[in-house]
Amino acid sequence: MASHKKPKIKYAALRRFLAVVIITLLGVFLLIFLLRTNSISSSVSGPEDEEEVSEGSNLNVNHSHYRQILNLPKQNKLSIRLEKLNQLPPRNIDLYPNLAKDHIPIVLYVHNRPQYLQVVVQSLSQVVGISETLLIVSHDGYFEKMNKIVEGINFCQVKQIFAPYSPHVFSNSFPGISLADCKDKDDPRIEHCEGNPDQYGNHRSPKIVSLKHHWWWMMNTVWDGLEETRGHSGHILFIEEDHFIFPNAYRSLQLLTALKPKKCPDCYAVNLAPCDVNSRGEGWEILIAERMGNVGYAFNHTVWRKIHRKATEFCSFDEYNWDITMWATVFPSFGRPVYTLRGPRTSAVHFGKCGLHQGQGERGSCIDNGSVKLDIEDIDKVVNIKPDWGVHMYKKQAGYQAGFKGWGGWGDKRDRELCLGFAYMYHLHDYPSPSATS
Repeated sequence: MASHKKPKIKYAALRRFLAVVIITLLGVFLLIFLLRTNSISSSVSGPEDEEEVSEGSNLNVNHSHYRQILNLPKQNKLSIRLEKLNQLPPRNIDLYPNLAKDHIPIVLYVHNRPQYLQVVVQSLSQVVGISETLLIVSHDGYFEKMNKIVEGINFCQVKQIFAPYSPHVFSNSFPGISLADCKDKDDPRIEHCEGNPDQYGNHRSPKIVSLKHHWWWMMNTVWDGLEETRGHSGHILFIEEDHFIFPNAYRSLQLLTALKPKKCPDCYAVNLAPCDVNSRGEGWEILIAERMGNVGYAFNHTVWRKIHRKATEFCSFDEYNWDITMWATVFPSFGRPVYTLRGPRTSAVHFGKCGLHQGQGERGSCIDNGSVKLDIEDIDKVVNIKPDWGVHMYKKQAGYQAGFKGWGGWGDKRDRELCLGFAYMYHLHDYPSPSATS
């Protein structure tokens, strides 16, 4: 009889084992599903998040420490929550578990133009090789429509970061605007208000200064703060929410970065588009070296260190545009012309009709009929650069140069000190005296 019972006992044990395995696997799949559907928007709530919080509510001891040393603004709940979100790993790792060994990270910096962003995301989805790399989306504040669009990206690994000290995060205190702030051409001695006017007598506008603050915070965070990129020594590509990216852009970028050391050793960067945003390129069979543009630009960590060493110059120049600041004061301080290498045909197009700070206004999108019509020829769908081409260099070009005084908008001492604080969030031992920005 015992010989007949033994197989039944073994069969029952096997069934119990299989049941445990199935339940465990279901639990794992459920956890993965919950993690993927746990959107950032569910972690950020409404206006009550703008309340200020006590020192003990900060992220961690290290964050509180550097915030005090750098004299960064007191954070509200929303600012702290955004900073926590910055520590989350990229999404879509389950879909794209391995980045290519030679991948070039792409950073897309955005504000609040959702119809623009929708166009850019759609163009990126058609880029050959996009699944091989990491896309970092840097938000200037938190806007639900913008966030939803990014959460819908499924063609590559994507990581979102949010500027926690954006003026758009602070509705009633600096870096936003407070009741005590001077406005327009107020005289602080008469109005008893706070603020320093720019060289033209105008006081700060939070919407305007956010452009420069976001770019500088993003650069410091991407190169020196994020776990995913702070050890990256190669090139990183930077694009905006109104840059339409052609299908051949990523492969062309890879080829340009490989050719740059030999073809143009004096070039600091590579560009996907001409410096003249109205140009589609010359169409010649030759590479182009010219002044660095602000559409689809990429440089490596060595160049970033040169830029970072000019933090005081960048933060003290009375100009609210980051790119004009670079052209008029940072690049000239390098001692020689700052050239970039690009192809003779553009691989990116600037299509914006309104400034980054204007955002999504009451009248809706800045795009006519909510769409962009760009003719993409077959030649723009594949790499159209040849490694054996020579280089044509434009030695003299129009544009902002050393000696330009700036358009202003950046005269407030608080903005300059916050800017310098961003430069040393990850380099506290190098932090200079705040008086250097006076």
